[in-house]
Formats: sequence, structure tokens, C-alpha cells
Amino acid sequence: MEEKLAQRPASCIKIVLFGPESTGKTTLSQDLAAHFNAPLVKEFMREYLQKVWDAEKRICEPRDIIPIAEGQMQVENRLAGEADELLICDTDLLELKVYSEAYYDGYCDPLLLKHALNNHYHLYILTYIDVPWTPDDLRDKPHDREGMFQRFQNALEQSNKPYIILKGDRETRLKTAVKKIEQILKKTKA
Repeated sequence: MEEKLAQRPASCIKIVLFGPESTGKTTLSQDLAAHFNAPLVKEFMREYLQKVWDAEKRICEPRDIIPIAEGQMQVENRLAGEADELLICDTDLLELKVYSEAYYDGYCDPLLLKHALNNHYHLYILTYIDVPWTPDDLRDKPHDREGMFQRFQNALEQSNKPYIILKGDRETRLKTAVKKIEQILKKTKA
């Protein structure tokens, strides 16, 4: 099981969209992938949990966390091997760690924790809560947006991950993210 959570070495630059639900991560990840013509690692958790909800009308349980993490890493590792220079990720295992701790009284499976902290990305793009919250089958924290944002920022700070906070409308966020990613790409080519 542990090898299914491991991040394989890759030569591409990896960028992660990170933050609470309904903060524009998926939209921005799609915009960035299109702008850079880069592969996009979609959020496996959403697909997995939507299937669970549709089939059983239940929310995420602790037993779902490791299968979600394994699915996320399987897709990421496959696409990282195919990427030329850049990979956009619409989440990572650190995000799953934050949600696990938030929903399960501080608990995070030790294997998930190990890989969430060991995995390497060149930049985390932390999306702020200044966009309207949009309900769906899976979202359930419209009244604790600031608290959830703090959990995500604390996770980045505590694990010493490189990040920027994105605020503003869609166009402003995209421009800011593109500029930062271009700087990273230039540095790696120098």
C-alpha cells in the first residue's frame, strides 16, 4: 500500500492548487493547464466521493481516505511521466491531510501524513475565500470558510512548503499565477 502513495521522481515542474472547498481551485487549474498547454491532474477525491454519494448517499468516512490518496497519486504519477515541462495539480495529499484532520478530530492516517509531507511541488497556489461559496452534493462548510482557510495556510507554513495566496476575480488570479509560474520556469531553464 505504501508504494501506491509514493510520488515518483519526475523532471517536470509541479504546481498545486490548494485550499478550502469552493475557492476556485478547479477553475484556476483548468485555466492554467489551458494557458500553458500542460497536463492537468484532476481532483480524484471529488470523483470518488461523488460516486459514493450517488450510490450510497453517504459522505466521506475515514476508510475512504487511503483509497482516495492512492487514486490521486496514481493519476499524478502517470501524468508526471507524460509531462514535458509543467504539471498542474488540482489538489495533492497535503490537502487530503487537512481535510482528514478537520473532519476526523485531528486524525490523519500515518501513511498519508508521511507522503503528504514528503511529496515535492515547486509551488502551492493557496486560493482565498473571496469568491462566493457555491453549494453542491459534497460541499458542507459554508459557515467556516475563514477557519478552513487558516487550516490550509497553517499546513503550508508548518510543512515549509513554497506558496502564494491568490485573491481577486478569475482574471486577476490567472494573471498572478501565470506570472509566478513563468518565473519558476525561467529559473529552471537558467
